[in-house]
Amino acid sequence: MLNEAAIDSVYLAQGSTDLRKSIDGLAVIVKEEFDLDPFSPCLFVFCNRQRDKLKILHWNHNGFWLYYRRLERGPFQWPSENNSVPLKINPRQLRWLLDGLSLEQKQAHPAVTARAVI
Repeated sequence: MLNEAAIDSVYLAQGSTDLRKSIDGLAVIVKEEFDLDPFSPCLFVFCNRQRDKLKILHWNHNGFWLYYRRLERGPFQWPSENNSVPLKINPRQLRWLLDGLSLEQKQAHPAVTARAVI
């Protein structure tokens, strides 16, 4: 299960990725194409061409986690640009994406930061 408390950032690989790649292949993409550290406390999210499957690469303490999600109906609302620069999103946007929603939810309540308790 994903623990958001241990995650600094979430990066989406824009466009499609060959999901036949496993941990090592995806870690190479993170390192070589994104110029990011696959051992950082971040999630790296990849989607296939049909937009119905995704993989999430995550380093945790002494090994990688590889999460796999397949939709039975419909596609993920995935950014279609083929860009070597990953799209940085927040954990809330990732939850929307995993639920089949777009990254930009205009009806969602804005984040609130409390300054003091009365």
